[in-house]
Parts: sequence; C-alpha cells; structure tokens
Amino acid sequence: MGLHRPALMGTGLVLLYTLMISSADAITKLIASGYAAPQLFAVSGFLVVALSLGSARLKGRGQSLKTACPRAMALRSFLTVIGSVAFFYAFRLLPLAEVFVFIALMPLFAGLLSGPILREHVRPMAWAALAAGFVGMLYLFPGGLGAVTAGHLVALFASLCGTLSLVLARYIGRIETNSLAQVFYPNLALAATMLLALPFVYTPMPLADLGWVAAYGVLLFAARWLSVVALRLLSAYSVTPLMNLQFVWMVVLGALFFGEVPGLNIYLGTAIVIGSGVFLVYDQMQPEGMPYPWLLRLKTRFLRLKVARTLVRNEL
Repeated sequence: MGLHRPALMGTGLVLLYTLMISSADAITKLIASGYAAPQLFAVSGFLVVALSLGSARLKGRGQSLKTACPRAMALRSFLTVIGSVAFFYAFRLLPLAEVFVFIALMPLFAGLLSGPILREHVRPMAWAALAAGFVGMLYLFPGGLGAVTAGHLVALFASLCGTLSLVLARYIGRIETNSLAQVFYPNLALAATMLLALPFVYTPMPLADLGWVAAYGVLLFAARWLSVVALRLLSAYSVTPLMNLQFVWMVVLGALFFGEVPGLNIYLGTAIVIGSGVFLVYDQMQPEGMPYPWLLRLKTRFLRLKVARTLVRNEL
C-alpha cells in the first residue's frame, strides 16, 4: 500500500484540480464573450503573482521563489503565455464540452513527449489506450474533417502548448521541490506580456466583471499549484487523463450558464477518452517492469488448459 500512496494522493489532488480549473474555464468563456484576452490575464496574472508572493512569506522563514531550472522555467513560462491565449480564444469560439475533447488529447501528447523529455517508459498497452483516446476525439467530427473549424485548430494548438508546459513542470519538479516557483514565474510572464498589450484593447469593466476576473485568478492559483504538486507524484501521461473529470463539470457549467447541450457524439467520444484515461492510471500504479496481474492470470489459465489438453491426448 505504501508504494501506491503517492499515486493515490496525486489522484486526489488532480480531482480537486479539475473542479477548480473547470470553474476558471467557465469564467474565461464568460469574459471572452465581451473582452480581449489581456483584460483577463493582466489582472488575474498579477493577482496570482501576489498570491504566490504572499504564500511564500507565510512559509515561516520565507520561502524563496528562486528556481534551479531557469531555462526550463523560461520555456514553461513562454508556453503558458501562448497556451493561455489560445485556450481563451478556443473558449470564445467553441462550446465548453467541445474544448474539453481537445483537453482530453493532452494524455496522447504527454505520452509522445514523456519519452524524449522525461525518459519515462510508456508500456505498449498504454500506447493502445492513448490511441483509443485519439479515436474518441474523432467523434467530435461525425461529418468528417470538413466540419473542422478555426476554433478546433486553435483548441488543438492550445492543448499541445498546455501539455508541453505540464511535461516541463514534471521535469522541473524532479530537480527542485519549490512548487510555488512554478506558479509564480509562468503567471508573471503572462501578466507582464498581457500588460503590454492591454492599452491597445482595453474596455472599461464594471465591478461585477472585475469580481469574476479576481475569482478566476484565485481559482487559477489554487489549480496550478495543485497540478504542480500532483505532477511530482504521478507521471505526466497519468495526470492528464485524470483531468478528464473536467468534462462532467464543463457539461454542467455549460448547461447552467451558457445553455449548451452536447450532442450524443460528444458523450460517446468522451466515454472512450475517459476509458483510456482510467487504464493509464491503472498502468501507472503497476510496478516497473512487471506485467499486469490480470494478464499473468490469463496466461496461467491458458498454460493450464494447454497442459490438460496434452494429458488428455496422451491418455487417448
């Protein structure tokens, strides 16, 4: 049980993350309908930076926000800026549930990238589950590739950037344990970049909308901190499938606040994607280099049956 405790703890943290990040996504869609991306990210980014600094000071002696991986952190920060803007416009162009299907592609990208970046071995059966997840994504387009829109392409690009950022988070987490630094620097880069663009797109915001932006910043801070901690406990391609619980939250929030009702094809594709994610978590919890227990039992029964048939033939 001790060997599985980090995996179980990481799973719990990711489940909590999905609730928080789905709520933040709903706020993104709300703000995206009337404002440009810098108005959301400039304010919320600096709020997350302030929360990071405050949390560091509350750590008794004062936790340092220095990083031992400046190059990897800089690349992660850059990907965070690009991915955040891409997701912002994806939420503007697509229903919440459809954006989720592209978020669900992240396990496939993580599986492809974990090998060269993290040197993590992905079992052959895990690749089969990842391929099944990709097939599930295709249910988003029952009319064929002709149904692909600019919003779908933006969402695909956003999921790729987001996956790279998550894989880099696990890479950095292997070298240092300062999880706050991984929240601080990407959001500082996001806020500073959006602040430069803000004068060109600024529109006055009422207090209610500013309140939504502040709520977004708090939710984002908590969610990103939880994701960084979880990525130290689970491999990248196992954390990202667990994020599939976001679909439940996105369907509920989309129906309640935006009147969005997903079609049957979305549910079917999502079921396939989530099934592959569950298998990937199971794969993560198996000892390295050991075959699956159920596969061993199946092989044992097959060998026993083969021996029994041989004995019957010899008696005849």
